[in-house]
Amino acid sequence: MDSWKRRVGGYFGFVLFVLIFTAVVYRYGMRVYEGDAVTMIEALRFSVEMFTTTGFGGDAPWESQRMNAFIAVMDLVGMVLLIGALPVVVTPLLEEAFSTTAPASLDDGLSGHVVVCSDTSRSAALIAEFDSHGIPYVIVEPDGDRAAALQEAGRTVIRADPESTEGLAAANLADARALVTDVSDQVDASIVLAAKELSPDVRVISVVEDPDRERYHRLAGADEVLSPRSLLGESLAAKVTTALRTDLDEAVAIGDSLRLAEVAVPHGSPLAGSTLADSGIRERAGVNVIGMWVDGEFDAAPPPDATLSAGTVLLVSGRSDQLERLVELTNSATRRFGAGETVVVGYGQVGRAVAETVTAADLPVTVVDREDAEGVDVVGDATDPETLRAAGVEAAQTVVLALPDDTTTEFTTLVVRDLAPDTQVLARVEEPASVRKMHRAGADYVLSLATVTGRLSASTVIEDRDVLSLDQRIEVVRRRVPRLAGRTIGRANVREATGCTVIAIERDDETVTEIGPDTRVGPDDELVVVGTDEGIREFERRFA
Repeated sequence: MDSWKRRVGGYFGFVLFVLIFTAVVYRYGMRVYEGDAVTMIEALRFSVEMFTTTGFGGDAPWESQRMNAFIAVMDLVGMVLLIGALPVVVTPLLEEAFSTTAPASLDDGLSGHVVVCSDTSRSAALIAEFDSHGIPYVIVEPDGDRAAALQEAGRTVIRADPESTEGLAAANLADARALVTDVSDQVDASIVLAAKELSPDVRVISVVEDPDRERYHRLAGADEVLSPRSLLGESLAAKVTTALRTDLDEAVAIGDSLRLAEVAVPHGSPLAGSTLADSGIRERAGVNVIGMWVDGEFDAAPPPDATLSAGTVLLVSGRSDQLERLVELTNSATRRFGAGETVVVGYGQVGRAVAETVTAADLPVTVVDREDAEGVDVVGDATDPETLRAAGVEAAQTVVLALPDDTTTEFTTLVVRDLAPDTQVLARVEEPASVRKMHRAGADYVLSLATVTGRLSASTVIEDRDVLSLDQRIEVVRRRVPRLAGRTIGRANVREATGCTVIAIERDDETVTEIGPDTRVGPDDELVVVGTDEGIREFERRFA
């Protein structure tokens, strides 16, 4: 807005200069070439009449060729000034008149909402969780353009400073159920201080990039301090230790015996390239295949002829011993556990968490980073093949990419896959949109920091939500579903309608795991349902 005002001021200043300049030159020309001594006021009148195209009064026509040439030039100048007024003055005025403007405060009636500070790349997943559960929220965004864009997108937003008590008061913080802030470590601490000053009893959840700064956020008054980068690193490290030790620590327990897990088909696996039917997974391991991820896309009902390409991640259920047989089945017999079998590329917060977790599991690890530091084994550019060769990527069991830039991570994946076609590649990315590109580049498993952060923050706010998150990509929910009471699973068409699968029913003190089309839902049954984020939301919308 200030920039537009400066442009308009400069434009009108230039127009005034041209009017006066034209009047002075015109007065001189009339006296010298036409022998007519006009006054300055008459010359200004002529200048205004010419540039406003209202005529030249009684001065026309002119006998001097010089004056005619001058008038022709100034006519062209007037045309240019008129055309220039459109983008400088008229267009901004119209845009401002018809543009959406975010309000500066909320209506007094809103309560029980969540105050989100402010719009970041990680807030989209958080807002999606709130939308799916019907939890009201308001985004406090200080940037006017971003606030207006959110308003146009249908989000509840106010344009205010979340670091000020005035801005938080405008969001009705005193009547809110919680506040979530995820901007930066220092800004978040400032927001926590303002929130506790305004409303000491409100529940404040803060997200930190550096876990070492958690102490200061708690001193500021935060009730919950989350460190998603550490969690993401631990999740990636768990994939390493699970693949190597075949103990499936990340399996989700359903009842006393049933377990739910994601098992990857790594590059070099004997199953890679076979179809689901030819693999004999059901007969050889005894597990049930619920769905599978291929290139970042989840297929909730893979057909028997679906190809298990390298990098496919199977979502399966079964007993612990059955899951371990599947892991042994998918691992390549040619892959051996040797020194330096895990290479961690990038030694930021995520990379450090991966290295520490793998080391704690008594597994050797080699760390690569651009900067030399304690714990870094190889210093160099991650996109340089020589750097990766020096780290032993070609002989590695697993490569974990923990780089802060998605574009660099994508390119490094291509380099690693070229050097080591059979090596398992795990990676973190910032944006959810980068996940599919990473799979196309050759990554076996990818986690988005934005998704992990949003899911983690939402699960902290929604305390009564019975949700288990499987690696932040698949959700498992337990729900009573009165709308399905008395109907069979096959008749309800849950899988076809939502892409979710009912894998168990908790009935009284019993967990029913043998689920078929004829299984009937009782009025007090709790269904255990698995699906993607979108599928779970559709299931809740239709049935819960």
